[in-house]
Amino acid sequence: MSNTFIFDWLARNRQNMLKHLDRIPTEQLKVIPEDFNNNIYWQFGHIVMVADSIIYGFSGQTRKLPQTYATFFAPNTRPSEWHGEPPAWEEVLSVFNSQIDELRAAFEGKLNDPVAVADNFAGAKTIHDLLELNLAHEASHSGMINAMTRLLKRATV
Repeated sequence: MSNTFIFDWLARNRQNMLKHLDRIPTEQLKVIPEDFNNNIYWQFGHIVMVADSIIYGFSGQTRKLPQTYATFFAPNTRPSEWHGEPPAWEEVLSVFNSQIDELRAAFEGKLNDPVAVADNFAGAKTIHDLLELNLAHEASHSGMINAMTRLLKRATV
């Protein structure tokens, strides 16, 4: 497998998620669809926060995002329980758009390097393992974003 393959797939998955944003008006990003705990805004923030946490955190590198991302977008958080203002949507989207290139710059050529946090929840042993774990995580949230946009689009018709 080439050294760029995993990064190309991460970028492709993110591009596919961005296409969903064209299907709904911006004001619906914060709408929580029925039977969901969160919204599209949260989904995008969660994706970048988890990528930062898993890849930089478990690799032993300094995380790039401020703590506010974990405050608002960590697992088991939900917009209905937010206190204060989350990072601006434009900022979240900017991170979403630039993060894969930053990960590529930081880790390309290091895919076989061992992780620094050997006892991580996933049992990841290499940087490549972390990237695969992140891709699987993002793919699951891509499905959630797809479902949410379909419901929100139906609600506006």
